[in-house]
Amino acid sequence: MAHPTQLGFQDAASPIMEELLHFHDHALMAVLLISMLVLYIISVLMTTKLSSTNTIDAQEIEMVWTIMPAIILIVIALPSLRILYLMDEISNPDMTIKTIGHQWYWSYEYSDFTDLNFDSYMIPTKDLEPGHFRLLEVDNRMVTSIGTAARVLITAEDVLHSWAVPALGVKSDAIPGRLNQTSFLIPHPGIYYGQCSEICGANHSFMPIVVEALPVPDFLNWINTAQDA
Repeated sequence: MAHPTQLGFQDAASPIMEELLHFHDHALMAVLLISMLVLYIISVLMTTKLSSTNTIDAQEIEMVWTIMPAIILIVIALPSLRILYLMDEISNPDMTIKTIGHQWYWSYEYSDFTDLNFDSYMIPTKDLEPGHFRLLEVDNRMVTSIGTAARVLITAEDVLHSWAVPALGVKSDAIPGRLNQTSFLIPHPGIYYGQCSEICGANHSFMPIVVEALPVPDFLNWINTAQDA
């Protein structure tokens, strides 16, 4: 959960988000080194008297400023491609949840269980209970179990939406007539908040996402209770 004056990302709650945070720091170091080099060159050019005007051909420096950027791009691209394939690879998921975006709420269907589907609406401010977050709490959370590889199938019924939970490192567009998929694995119990990240209309900012991760016995109890309701 983000907090006031926070400058960085939220704490990672899934292996994919941990990889994204590591890659962010890796790319930031490359940007920092490039910025320092450019600043040094600018300062030298501003403070040094250019007394030599006979330099017409400099093959060595041309090779350096051609090869060095290529090496930097490779150093950044290889970890990026690795994470891209990790995010796209979904093999043998333990559970599948279908998410449908509406104006302006989400619907969830647990296809591995019988008759388990519900809508998730934002709780109005006047109905919030102590400890709930304004504009982020919903009446029905998407519940999953810890240590379970969950696949989320995402689509929309009317306009473009986007299902995004920053702490889990997932963000996928919900497009009418198209089925996108993403996945996550949560190792620890907790409640993780997100919002629709696509400008989908007048109430775009009022369709939050809440994912609650429970231990397996508690999750099975929730399944039985939800099916009986």
